[in-house]
Amino acid sequence: MRKRKLIRETSSFRDPSGFVFYLGNTIYRQVNISYKNDYLYFKNSGLYKKLVVEKLLIPFREVSDFKYENSEAFVILKTENIPFISYPYEWCFEQLKDAALCTLQIQRLCLEASVSLKDASAFNIQFLKGRPIMIDILSFERYKEGSPWVAYLQFCQQFLGPLLLMSKVDSRLGTLSGIYLDGIPLDFTSRLLPKYTFLNFPILAHIHLHSHNQTKYGRNPSQVRLKRKALTKNMLLGIIDNLENLIQSIKYSDDPTEWGKYSNMMNYTKAAFENKKKIVKSYLVRQKPKNVWDLGANTGEFSRIAASLGIATISLDSDHSAVNNNYLQVKQNGEMNILPLLMDLANPTTDLGWAHKERKSLLSRGPSDLAMALALVHHLCISKNIPFS
Repeated sequence: MRKRKLIRETSSFRDPSGFVFYLGNTIYRQVNISYKNDYLYFKNSGLYKKLVVEKLLIPFREVSDFKYENSEAFVILKTENIPFISYPYEWCFEQLKDAALCTLQIQRLCLEASVSLKDASAFNIQFLKGRPIMIDILSFERYKEGSPWVAYLQFCQQFLGPLLLMSKVDSRLGTLSGIYLDGIPLDFTSRLLPKYTFLNFPILAHIHLHSHNQTKYGRNPSQVRLKRKALTKNMLLGIIDNLENLIQSIKYSDDPTEWGKYSNMMNYTKAAFENKKKIVKSYLVRQKPKNVWDLGANTGEFSRIAASLGIATISLDSDHSAVNNNYLQVKQNGEMNILPLLMDLANPTTDLGWAHKERKSLLSRGPSDLAMALALVHHLCISKNIPFS
């Protein structure tokens, strides 16, 4: 393979262990020499194979004949493509909850193999074929007995805190993750949560006391070194158990919304609705798109027509209850071609992060082959005051 110019992923610049790049539509990841020992241990420990078999980690293979000028490279990996990249602030409650449990399951398996996650970012999780899956191969490091879980704070800020705010306060607070890309600060989460959460010991420990200690010892790191006690592997597994039990217990506060029960409040007759579905299906069969964006999808009634034809479908709506119900249907039915996402079409996701290049806007993740906007325009005009012209 001759030397070629690569396109580096703009969001992949923080990790000294390597980075993601593209050649055409193919995704590669460079593993740097500095990560060599951790990479080899992870690959040869049996953990990689187990995570892939369990569908918890995106598979990769080493590309032995890839040649180009880069003195830092140890090995180049070719990884499976993710059809559509989504972000935590676009996920409904149940999606974020499943992503959190996926991360904890991975950390448990890591510890059993004497490995640990050094990075528990929610951005490392994507949804593929209806399931959360980890995509960052460089997040694993060899576990050292007595060491703490270095990604614990990150997990609490990017998963636990947002889930509690969405459950105990308001589901719309999940969008705060789009403001605090490194995670919602624990002191902020602690202040927003109701006072009664101080009576829940796991929430008290992982959020309120965690926030207090972070504030207290953050000003004097030397005190942390004096007070820190070694944590055994069993202690860390106990923390994972506690986090799993807490997250499993957090329930979505399903406040009735206008569109959350779309199928129960339509103003169509049954015959008219069935006729509309036939018309939509006929267009899809005729156009044969590879992917579809269903704009204003509600609970995904028409998204499922596209998905049933084998079309990768992004099901977008601004109503959290509707998106949550849509995702629950995806889980219940084992649907692999639908990705429900939260999206206000009058204020869609913009480019975010460093130099506006870390997290991509909705438009820059397109275009789609076909967009469906069924009974949408009048909502944009009336509710959002967007003119027809």
